[in-house]
This record gives sequence, C-alpha cells and structure tokens, in this order.
Amino acid sequence: MDIALTASLVMFFGAIFLLILGAPIAISVGAASFAAMTVILPFPGAMTTSAQRMFVGLDSFALLAIPFFILAGNIMNNGGIAIRLINFSKIISGFFPGSLAQTNVVSNMLFGSISGSGVASAAAVGGIMSPIQKREGYDPAFSTAVNIASAPTGMLIPPSNTLIVYATVAGSVSVSALFVGGYLPGILWGLSVMLIAGFMAKKRGYVGKHSMTLKQCISVTLQAIPSLTLVLVVIGGILGGIFTATEASAIAVVYALFLTLCYRSLKLSALPTIFLNTAKMSAIVIFMLATSSIMSWVMAFTQIPGMIADSLLALTDNPFLILLIINLVLLFVGTFMDPTPAVLIFTPIFLPICTSLGMDPVQFGILLVFNLSLGTITPPVGPILFTGCKVSGISIDSVIRTLLPFFFMIFAVLMLVTYVPAISMTIPQWMGLIR
Repeated sequence: MDIALTASLVMFFGAIFLLILGAPIAISVGAASFAAMTVILPFPGAMTTSAQRMFVGLDSFALLAIPFFILAGNIMNNGGIAIRLINFSKIISGFFPGSLAQTNVVSNMLFGSISGSGVASAAAVGGIMSPIQKREGYDPAFSTAVNIASAPTGMLIPPSNTLIVYATVAGSVSVSALFVGGYLPGILWGLSVMLIAGFMAKKRGYVGKHSMTLKQCISVTLQAIPSLTLVLVVIGGILGGIFTATEASAIAVVYALFLTLCYRSLKLSALPTIFLNTAKMSAIVIFMLATSSIMSWVMAFTQIPGMIADSLLALTDNPFLILLIINLVLLFVGTFMDPTPAVLIFTPIFLPICTSLGMDPVQFGILLVFNLSLGTITPPVGPILFTGCKVSGISIDSVIRTLLPFFFMIFAVLMLVTYVPAISMTIPQWMGLIR
C-alpha cells in the first residue's frame, strides 16, 4: 500500500478511535497525526518533526491576540458591562413586538461585538434577561431560544477569536479584512433572529413596551457609551493602522479592566480567578493549534486536500452544488466539533477548493465561521445551546422545537453569505483592505 494512503488511514481512523474512547480533540488529533508521521518518517525523525511543527504552528504574533481577547471577555462578563448594554438595547428594540426578546438579541450583538465570545454572551445576557422575561409572562422556551439563536453573532461581529485562528491557518489573510467582513453577516444573523422573534412574539401576544422617558434614555445612553467606546477603540485603531490586532487585544484588556473598576462592579479579589479561567481557556485553544500543526504537515505530505478536491470536482463541476456540499459538510461537522479545531482541520481542505472557484479567502473565512457558529446552537455538542439552557434552567428537549424556525432562517442567511460575495466583501473592499 502507498505510504501516503497508509498515513492518511492511520491519521483518520486513529483520530476517530481516540475520540470514541473519549480523548480530547487536541490529544486525538495530535496522537493520530504523530502515528501517521511515523509511517512516513523513522521514529526519531517523526519525534523531531512533530516537535518542530508544534512550535512553528504557534510562532505567530497574531495568536497572542487570542488570550488577551479571552481575558477582556472574562473581565467584561464579570464586570457589570452586560447590564448597561442591555439597558441601552431597550432603547433600540423597545418598540418591536416581544420587546424583551428583541432586547435580548440586540444585547447579544452588542456584548458579542465587545467580548468576541458567543458562550460569554449567552451566559451574561441570558442570565440577566431570562428572569426578567419570565416575570413578564414570556414562555421560558421562547426566551431561551431567542438567547441561544442570537448569541453566536459575537463570533462574526469583531473582534472574533475564531476569525483570528482562521487567519493564522489560512496564511496571508488580513485579520482586519476578516473583522470588517464579518459585520454584515453578523448583523444579518441578528436581524433574522429579530424577525422570527417578532413574528412569534406577535402570535403569542407579547407586545412591544417602551417605558423609558427621554431623560431615562439619555441617562442610559451616557452610561453605555464607555462600554460601546471599546468597540470604536479596538476596531478603529486596527483599521486606522494605529495598532495591530494583537496590540488591540491588550488595549481591550486594559480598557475593560479600567471600566469595570470605575463601575465598581469588579472586586480585585476576583482577578486571580479570572486570570486562571483565561489561562485554562487559552491553553485549550493554543494546544489545539499546536497539535493541528502536526496534522497539517501530514495532510500536506499525503495530499489529502487535493484528493478531496478531486473527488468533489469528479462528483460535479457545478460551483453552486460544490459550495452547497461544503456548507452541508461544515454544518454536520459543527454539530459535534467546536469551531476552533474545525477551523484548523477544514481550512486546508476546503480553502483551495473555494479559491479555485473564484471565492476570495476572506469570504471563505466568513462562510466557514458562519457554518461553525451555527453548529454551536445544535445538539449533540452545541456549547451555546447548553449554556443558554443552563442559565435559564430549562431542558434542551423543551427548547429545540422553538429553536427550529430560527435555525432555518439563519440557514437562509448562510445561503446569502455563500452565494452573494458582496455581503462579506463590500466593506473590506470599500476600506481598501482587499482588492
């Protein structure tokens, strides 16, 4: 049997076997990839090359942004910023049917654009909104579904750690272009959830209720401005060339810490716990990046991406169908795999195919993250699905049926992002970030 084919089979079935045994994804991918490398190289050479690939895979200045953005998100999640954004969201969404549900959506979009984490948004915003909606007579399954469906917008609206990981794996792709390219798809995601939520709220009799006076609106806006300014500082600084995405992440930490201390909503005694949790979350992401670098080397040697591309092109030469198949594969993968390892594994497989069809790497990055974000709200893994149900205190079974209309509407937006390049490309092109 050909060495490349043998190595491919060892890596694939080895990873599946370890996952079935319950090993973490990073361990499964790393161990299986190392085993495949021993088929290609002598054992000492495999050991040396694996170690080298792990270090080379992490030798990127852009990757430093991930732990800083995670830390900024954790500080904000514990620092009283969420409640100020929720109060501000009431001004925007209070007139719509099901005003509290609409507020939940807008709050997730705003908090996600600051924290960059869908799980953090679902926990912070859902934890505050769920009891309020319950007191107002909202069905807990409905309010939970709205929170879950809108929380992933933070994975598209910058800053987004998943987009940073994609930029690192894809190579010469601008993080700034990816960041601004995620705005329209993320906003469309949020608007689609608001549309379905409004329709369902009107059907259930949840009317709009805007009870704030002009004086209260001004007060709430003034309180929210410092939190909203963080987005302008981070994204504006990156796009203005004042600092890089990595430097922006460090500034986000300092700004978030300063803000929460000014609000007096974060005790200094809580910082060690926040730092520890950040270190744990960062270590998981960084270790997955390291072990996936071994897998990338094996895939390059065995030419797996080329074989998959040839198989797809042999199946059909219709670009529409090829992109649809890629979407369906990514949606399936997202149901049982977290976004970060999925980005690491499937970027080198599908990016060459999509670029051969004329798709820009920025658009593919948005498409990839959009698919995997949708997977975070679907069983059996669905971290946002589990988080949303946990903070509202209801079972997953009771929320799935209510969640389905949102899922299908978001899928329709995904199709637009896939087949209408302007949605992802207009802003980056307008700002001169890509040609």
